[in-house]
Amino acid sequence: MPLMCLPGENIRIIFHVDMDSFYSSVEVAANPSLKGLPVVVGSDPIKGEGRGVVSTCSYEARKYGIHSAMAISKAYRLCPDAVYLRVNMPLYKKVSSNIMEILKGYSSKFQQVSVDEAYLDVSDLVQDYDEAENLALRIKEEVTLREGITCSIGVAPNKSIAKIASDYRKPDGLTVVLPGEVERFLYPLDVSRISGVGKKTSIILNEMGIRTIGDLAVYDVQVLRERFGKFGLVMHQLANGIDGRTVMERGDVKSISKEDTFDRDTSDMVYVEGVIDVLSENVHGSLLKKKYLFKTVTIKVRLEDFTTYTRARTLGAYSSDLSAIKRTAKALLQEFRGRGRLRLVGVGVTKLEKMDEKQSRLSDFF
Repeated sequence: MPLMCLPGENIRIIFHVDMDSFYSSVEVAANPSLKGLPVVVGSDPIKGEGRGVVSTCSYEARKYGIHSAMAISKAYRLCPDAVYLRVNMPLYKKVSSNIMEILKGYSSKFQQVSVDEAYLDVSDLVQDYDEAENLALRIKEEVTLREGITCSIGVAPNKSIAKIASDYRKPDGLTVVLPGEVERFLYPLDVSRISGVGKKTSIILNEMGIRTIGDLAVYDVQVLRERFGKFGLVMHQLANGIDGRTVMERGDVKSISKEDTFDRDTSDMVYVEGVIDVLSENVHGSLLKKKYLFKTVTIKVRLEDFTTYTRARTLGAYSSDLSAIKRTAKALLQEFRGRGRLRLVGVGVTKLEKMDEKQSRLSDFF
């Protein structure tokens, strides 16, 4: 059954706040002459000969078919006249920190989940969803006024629905899903809208006759568990609007990682190394944001047959060096050359240690 509020039950209202095309939006805010232009943030395309990948791009660039994790050479072929910029992580980190401070001012129940998105539980701050909508509008207005970029907000009874809602009307969107409208909102959407359901999982679900969230919601849960294990049950619950996770600031961080599932399985290791560069930069940005040093670098590799491997290497001393993450991750990747096509790659750091005040100041220069 879909999520419903029971009589006498306290109303629960969750926001998911997601910055729109964050890196490129920050670049445009810093340089207004870029407004309205296709902007691609990533590596140097070298007139179509570059070997890196797109980190993110503006909505104008997306009209040409460009998207994140695409080979930069392909992006150049699609739109050679776009503005190509290198990743400027210190700038994005600074703007992210400013935005998160804004969001913290709207709720004591705050959870940052990445450099450009966060959850807020405003249940004890508003009386109903009308007040919640007005609060969301104030947040959007303040973010734009102070940082010059837009965000999209989903307002819903739980985290899963709020996240789907924030992506519903991008960019600069606001979508409110009332408890009694969960089924009507979720059921027509493509099953890939559920967090964790990637392209390969979507293909398998489609082959099972499951194309929409509504299809998944009424599907035999035992069959889903047999096919997908525990995640089959999780998918079924999320499809029915069931998500009991709370919004809370994370405690001590044990690890920081990012991963990417490729559009197509690939054996092009130059391309994979480009993706590792982007993932390493994202991990490094989170590392500095949370003010941690690392000692161990890990990679995750999933092959085309879904076998998954993790490899790790521990450095001689704690570090905050981006180049050490990239270098070590690429060295660990070499084991998988000639092993067939890769479906997914991830980069992470573990054995974390909080920076002291001096180290924190020095990290601003990396």
